[in-house]
Amino acid sequence: MGYTKIWIHIVWTTKNRRPLLIKEVRSVIFDHIKQYALKKSIYIDSLNGHLEHIHCLVSMGSGQNVEEVLRLLKGESSHWINQSKLLKEKFEWQDEYFAVSVSESAVDRVRRYIKNQEEHHRKKSFTEEYQKFRKSYGFDRLVSG
Repeated sequence: MGYTKIWIHIVWTTKNRRPLLIKEVRSVIFDHIKQYALKKSIYIDSLNGHLEHIHCLVSMGSGQNVEEVLRLLKGESSHWINQSKLLKEKFEWQDEYFAVSVSESAVDRVRRYIKNQEEHHRKKSFTEEYQKFRKSYGFDRLVSG
């Protein structure tokens, strides 16, 4: 048997980045995603977000990949949100996402960052955060070059 520990920081948004994850439903949605992840053997270490996005720190298993984990989490949660009528309108997640590996030495820093999303977004909008991530991790070079 092999042993793996692969940390991935994943960020995804509501469709068109609409601010639908209001505080009253956000914790309910996050709790549901965590419970569903457990059923699918997806280990979510940290999960939090703000009005239009979610940050998730996942420890990937040897048979898992980012695309499949997100397909399961996003697909089931959007279906559940609509079935539960948590929101007055149809809910969807954006297709795109952001995912980067996290070294073991940075896990605690990423956990704190995810935990403090509400405070963080008092100072910086999601658009500013997203642009910084794209630049910091070189995604702009991949798209334009």
